[in-house]
Amino acid sequence: MPTDTPVSNSGPWDAKLQQFHGGQEWAQLSNFVEDFSVTTNPFGMPSGAKVAAAHSIEHSHHYPPADQEPAKSSLARFLWPSEFETERDRLILGNGASELIDLVIRMAPTGTWRPGPFYTQYKEYERSARNNNFTLLPPGTNDKANVACLVNPCNPTGDYLELPELKAWISDNVLPGGYAIIDESMQPWHSEQFREHSLTSQREYVEKLYREQGISVFVMHSWTKLWCCTGLRLGSVVCPTAEHMRAIKKIQVPWSVNTVALAFLNAVVDDAEYLQDTWELTPAWRKATVDGLQTLFPDWEFHGREFLSWIWIDTKDVGVAERAVELARAAGVPVRSGGPGYNLPAFIRVAVRHPAKVDVLVGALKTL
Repeated sequence: MPTDTPVSNSGPWDAKLQQFHGGQEWAQLSNFVEDFSVTTNPFGMPSGAKVAAAHSIEHSHHYPPADQEPAKSSLARFLWPSEFETERDRLILGNGASELIDLVIRMAPTGTWRPGPFYTQYKEYERSARNNNFTLLPPGTNDKANVACLVNPCNPTGDYLELPELKAWISDNVLPGGYAIIDESMQPWHSEQFREHSLTSQREYVEKLYREQGISVFVMHSWTKLWCCTGLRLGSVVCPTAEHMRAIKKIQVPWSVNTVALAFLNAVVDDAEYLQDTWELTPAWRKATVDGLQTLFPDWEFHGREFLSWIWIDTKDVGVAERAVELARAAGVPVRSGGPGYNLPAFIRVAVRHPAKVDVLVGALKTL
């Protein structure tokens, strides 16, 4: 049973060793209602895939398949419905995107590392680069790097580059022979046509870039957000070639994706109704949340594309942001402070959630 255990600024994180992340406070709240601190799908874990995952426990006295099948082919079919048989050899699964981020950066050419063009982004890439002794270039630098990592759409800022802009950014920011790691974890929220807007659809471009300039493009996904399964740890990376995929496999620990996660993935890719609800209602619920908060706080600025599962909010005042975080936590609806990790303490990040849960959050913030 959750208790009202005091929560420190960094929660359970070791601030000297780990990168802060949302999603930890719910377990300490006896009055927990909803977690607004994470960017997961507001529809929760898909029921059919949850049943498949639960049933897989019966087989968990066996090792998971070393080739990650049939789940890997099922995900390939989801990404490339017509070409999955020729594309799946570039795909590998991991224990969340976090494992794959670290593996790709570990095998990247050493030297300099740079983030995307936005003033902040998901920090796990930076943490891995620092741990692997890269020289970190600041955001906004004009220097090309050996490894460039762009989160697109950008969490938390909500910025998004369409394919022409994305390709131009890669050309302008990656040295010949370097790595470009593009995180598209939140990109499937784009629309039912997300595939044609994704870098995963650009095999000819990726092959040409590698052939002519030696630049390797990796497309990273954390599937725990779209399908709301963060506790299962499930990610993938699409590599520029099958040889790159095998290089990752060589250094990846065996069975890093467990039986339950593989069963969940194999089932969830077929849940078309869940995705239709996601594409239809997320923008509507997001707009309603923005409208409601903007009415209460007309001086706040609300950032991010309309299809995203979160809202990045500049409250313009550090004290106001800190108080908002406190009030939300006290009401059982924790939000993400922009202070830890991002060093933007006047900002908060609020997830898109069911309107009834948003009412609880808005009610808590009315006393600001």
